[in-house]
Amino acid sequence: MNPFNEKSGRIEKDIQNWQALYPKPYDKREVDPYTKTRVILMNGTEFEANWFSHQFARHVTDNDLRRDLALTRYVEKQQQLKISLLKPKDESILEHTISYEQLAVDLTAELAKRELDCNVKTALDFALLEDFDHLYRYANLLEMEQGVYAEWLVGRYTEIMPGRPTISHHRYPMDNVKKNINAKESEVQTVLNTMIITGAEQQTMNYYMNVTNFAKSDLGRRLYQEIAMVEEEHVTQYESLMDSGATWFEMLLWHEYCECYLYWSCYMTETDAYIKNLWEENLSFEIAHLHKACELLRKYEGKEWQEVIKDGEFPAPISLHENIDYVRRILSDTVQFTSDRENYVRVNSLDKHADFFRFQNTVNPTTQIVPSHNVIETHIRTRGADYRFQVAPNPIPELRNRREDNTSVGRKPNAAPSSNFFCNE
Repeated sequence: MNPFNEKSGRIEKDIQNWQALYPKPYDKREVDPYTKTRVILMNGTEFEANWFSHQFARHVTDNDLRRDLALTRYVEKQQQLKISLLKPKDESILEHTISYEQLAVDLTAELAKRELDCNVKTALDFALLEDFDHLYRYANLLEMEQGVYAEWLVGRYTEIMPGRPTISHHRYPMDNVKKNINAKESEVQTVLNTMIITGAEQQTMNYYMNVTNFAKSDLGRRLYQEIAMVEEEHVTQYESLMDSGATWFEMLLWHEYCECYLYWSCYMTETDAYIKNLWEENLSFEIAHLHKACELLRKYEGKEWQEVIKDGEFPAPISLHENIDYVRRILSDTVQFTSDRENYVRVNSLDKHADFFRFQNTVNPTTQIVPSHNVIETHIRTRGADYRFQVAPNPIPELRNRREDNTSVGRKPNAAPSSNFFCNE
């Protein structure tokens, strides 16, 4: 599909009244896990588009342009609110969090498997193991506090076991900034991947920052606090991959094209008939927004869309599905890596005075104060072992002990074997 060739309606005709704006929530007991993750993905995609538009408006003085941005932005905010209300009121914050982390794992794996830019793929694979471990930590908290087994929430499509331990995720902020792509020289899929993952991780960061103080226990509040800061690291990493040299109008076009692509992907892969219709409706909205972005690009910069996006035909749709074998391979190969400026290196190779160790000593002076560690230790102490769902033993022998939480892997030299990252051919 090429959205530039589709017929576009008037944006103001897409403004909805309160009755139309309030959707029927999904049934948390019946819904497919990947329908829930698509809802979260598109909530985050609309948030990213909305706040990009706000920032754009704050950096220009032309009120005609700001009015055009305001009209599109209003519709996109309505879209985000309607999508967010698909979550039912009987789904707890912690249950919803499991879906956030399932999305992070399976979306990241899906993007990495199709990414041809080795720098971008490595960034995806690196953070994949961290979101994978977050899923494990939240799942243990959920079982302790609500008696709910997260494996049923994820449909047993995603394993629940330790990845690179969360204690190891805390890095000196300067080490999270990576080399950016050039959109004009990159594959369309690569540009989309950097935008999709940035929006998704930003949504996760915002969700955790906002719900931390709503958690029902100090243990939960502390866990959300810790992982929210890791998500800040992930957003910093991913946004640094995006084309920072593109103009505001070029990025507006890319944002609208990305939204069209994702709504089309959701429509093509959705199994819930009611929600599938919503994805189709939103796709039509975004096609109008895309054509408006083309108009603004032409008016203010004298450019046609083909000068920014070389091929308007969509890549294959993003499909959220099981990625167990892929995650296991990345875990087996790269668990002992950390980030060092633009590079990813084994912890073993760092100088003993490296920023990573200095920062670790600042935020994790003792393991006893680290929330992610204490969640597992509390589960072991009260239940006799941690909570897991796995189809085979963890590929990292050091992470197989269910009666002891490992706090050395990915953090201390020689704590586990690792080979290297791999690029797609």
